[in-house]
This record gives sequence, C-alpha cells and structure tokens, in this order.
Amino acid sequence: MSARSGLRTLALLTASTVGALTIAGTAAHADSNTDEKVLLKGSTTASYFWDDASGRAGDTGLPASGKPMQKGLAASPSWPLMTEGYVIHDGKKLPFFVGDRGPGVPSNNGVMLDLDGKTFAELTGGTFNMDTLGVDGVGGQGHIKVDYVITKWGDGPGKKNYPVPFSTGAYAERDNNPAEPPAAGLALPPARENGEWSGSTGAVVASAVAAVGGGVALASDRVRNLLKG
Repeated sequence: MSARSGLRTLALLTASTVGALTIAGTAAHADSNTDEKVLLKGSTTASYFWDDASGRAGDTGLPASGKPMQKGLAASPSWPLMTEGYVIHDGKKLPFFVGDRGPGVPSNNGVMLDLDGKTFAELTGGTFNMDTLGVDGVGGQGHIKVDYVITKWGDGPGKKNYPVPFSTGAYAERDNNPAEPPAAGLALPPARENGEWSGSTGAVVASAVAAVGGGVALASDRVRNLLKG
C-alpha cells in the first residue's frame, strides 16, 4: 500500500469514527431524555445538615416539609418544597428532593443547596456519623461543588428557576413562570453510578479508539425555616 493510499484510508476511518461518535452521543442524549424531563441544570456549592428534632449539633427541628429527615432530603433557599432532581459530584450521581428551607446566611455567599449528611458522605467518600451528625473521613470538609439537575418542580410556593438567597424571601412567593427547560445538547459531565459510567459514554470511547488503532486522541449557619408554605 502506498503512503498516500494509507493516509487516505486512515482519514476515511477517522472520519467514520467521528461520525459514529456523533451519532452515538446523540442517541445517548435522546435515551436519557426518555427517562426523565430535565427542567433546569446548573452548578452551585453545597453544604450538609441533618435535622431530626434531636436537638444535637445545631439541629433546629424537623424539616419544613413535614417529611422525616432521611437520605435524599435536601434544603433549598428558594426552590419549592418537594422539588425533585439529582446532583453530580466527582462523577457520582445521587437523587434528592427539597424537604426543608436553607441554607440561610451561607446562601448569600453562593451556598445554594444543603444536602443531607448521608448523601454528602456518599458523594465525598466519607462516613456519616449519627452520633455527631457530621461526616467523618473527609478532613472536616463541609462544602463541595455540585452540578444539579431538576426533574420535577414542587407544587407550593418557591422560585422555579436558578436558586437565589434565602434573604430574598423567594421561598414564600408562588412562581407561575418556571424556567424554560434547557436546550438539547447542554449536557452535564458524565456521571458514574456504582462505579460505571452512565449512558454509552465508555463504550463509545472504547470503540472509537479501537477503530483507529489508538491513532486518534479524544479530548475529553444555614438558617432553618420551618414554614409549612
């Protein structure tokens, strides 16, 4: 095979691989949309809490929603109670629902989500301590950056859009104009569930590299408010 013929073959193979990546990526995105309706995407700093009415470690009482404190129950300074979604941190994806109000003062500084201690522990690789209501094994870390996805808005008062500080009082105002769902293609980083990459990301990348013989590089505090609202 001549050098020119070899280069042409490699170029065609690369082009077909890139095309396959595009098609597979589109299919993966479409598949995810069949499972859930994405209403809002964004990122924020998240803290953690555990309010079980025990009075320990700054506990201020049961959550405002009336739901018992549990894994997956989060507090928001402005979203409606019972809003549902999930967060992604360091490739890990976990569900949450808004069951309480907060953070309070920290939300003025961009801490717009208060996760329950068990969820925070799983995201960070720590262990939730039911005696201290803290997360062990993370060096005292109390805040993390997360990507969030809202899949269902709660029915009550609250802002159905990007979160705003508790001090704005948006949690008590009924919002009849929720955010427009994000346009197709605005994807968050891929997430791992139980150690596996979600969707077909891993298979697509592996197939692409194999197809070209490895010759293509692929770039890749809180104030608790018990309003029942």
